[in-house]
Amino acid sequence: MNLATIVDGKPDDALALVSRGRQTTYGELRETTARFRGGLVGLGVEPGDRVGIVAANNPFFVQAYLATLGVGGVAVPLNPASPSAELRAELTAISAKVAFVGATGRDAMAGIGQGGVPVEQVIVPEGVDLAGAKSIDKVIGDEAPVVDRSGDDLAVLIFTAGTSGSPKAAMLTHGNLLANLEQMQLHPDRALTAADKSLGVLPMFHIFGLNVLLDLSLYAGASVVLVERFDPASSLDTIKDHRVTIVAGAPPMFQAWANMPEADPGAFRSVRLAVSGAAPLSPETGAAFEARYRIPIYQGYGLTEAAPTVTSSVTAGSAKPGSIGCPIPGVEVRLVDSDGEDALQGDEGEIWVRGPNVFKGYWNDEEATASVLTADGWLRTGDVAVVDDDGYLYIVDRAKDLVIVSGFNVYPAEVEEALLEHPGVAEVAVVGMPHPHSGETVKAFIVPVAGYHLEEDELVEFCAGRLARYKCPTKVQFVDQLPHGMGGKLLRRALRT
Repeated sequence: MNLATIVDGKPDDALALVSRGRQTTYGELRETTARFRGGLVGLGVEPGDRVGIVAANNPFFVQAYLATLGVGGVAVPLNPASPSAELRAELTAISAKVAFVGATGRDAMAGIGQGGVPVEQVIVPEGVDLAGAKSIDKVIGDEAPVVDRSGDDLAVLIFTAGTSGSPKAAMLTHGNLLANLEQMQLHPDRALTAADKSLGVLPMFHIFGLNVLLDLSLYAGASVVLVERFDPASSLDTIKDHRVTIVAGAPPMFQAWANMPEADPGAFRSVRLAVSGAAPLSPETGAAFEARYRIPIYQGYGLTEAAPTVTSSVTAGSAKPGSIGCPIPGVEVRLVDSDGEDALQGDEGEIWVRGPNVFKGYWNDEEATASVLTADGWLRTGDVAVVDDDGYLYIVDRAKDLVIVSGFNVYPAEVEEALLEHPGVAEVAVVGMPHPHSGETVKAFIVPVAGYHLEEDELVEFCAGRLARYKCPTKVQFVDQLPHGMGGKLLRRALRT
């Protein structure tokens, strides 16, 4: 069992990828990927070795990803827009042996500095200049076969804020990822087919873009139109020009499309399925989008630790406004109350998940793993929901302090740690606040060091040098003190009011 074999068995001349007008067939993809595998073998990559992939949505990412899996390595997709400090920390944390770095990740990798890159070898696409790196055309070798792996073998590490604590790498096996692909295809009328064409704009360093978009499309023999950056107007042109049939996106994408008065109402004429995930979709956005383009949005729910899909209104059959749908086939879901018992019908409960798609745990963090995985295999998500009489779930609260910005998870502790490195910050608290475009945004409450003058823009830029932009506060408020409970615990709820 190896996830890389999802491209096998498709006709050689069938379209697999479209990128910047260039088409790649399944035959070409298999051949190039086999040569990438040969290059990795030549560099000494062995089963279990971690390989970083710092690239945008393009063929280089896809080939690097499939080749890494194919040699038995562990693929670690990373945000190419990360600042150098964050990228170095992540590559160090997972002890990466090799890193594929695309054009969009070049500056971040270069910023780590000579001798500071925590990998043995960096590989770049042809035409990308990066000191100390090897061009892929100098690395690829003879075709190498796919290495057989078991379902329990690690396939991917995805950095996530987790259900609690600071960001960590979630361990997803070949079995986890393949199980979720099979689960997502188990609905009678809406399974992807070889005739489908998916819009590949969701970033593939995120599990939604990686397994729901890329892997599922390849698994079904469909094609993917790769888009490196989301722009509302140009993405509509892409959908129309390429006759895209499947659109998977985060709520801010659908909100942007719904709020474009100049957009062609027929832009989604070729689309048969629009799916939203990664963050709650407001009923208002869903209604506005459907009224404009005459197509419903099917909402789902998942998390990195579940590879990711847990519930969906696609498999449930209809899109109820505000609902994340029903559990997909092969996934067990419980709503558990504060006493650890199953919540009564109509009462709130934390979502617990069990199934072959649930991850092995967090990389080198047994304590964090034990805090979210029960002895009998249930994953405690930290999200609170209720269920209606038809079995449809509705998210009502978040038991964890997670902030979701445009579908990306941000844990306050990570932002707070970055801001506390500033010599003028005595104490800090970070919370999520509603935002009309991104769903939520990060706000920081700062207690300055006595006598130290701080500026809001100064702190935002300071944070941006250490964390990806979406994690940085867009608003900073200076306060004399922060609210604490009797035991000294920070009261974040008091800051959100």
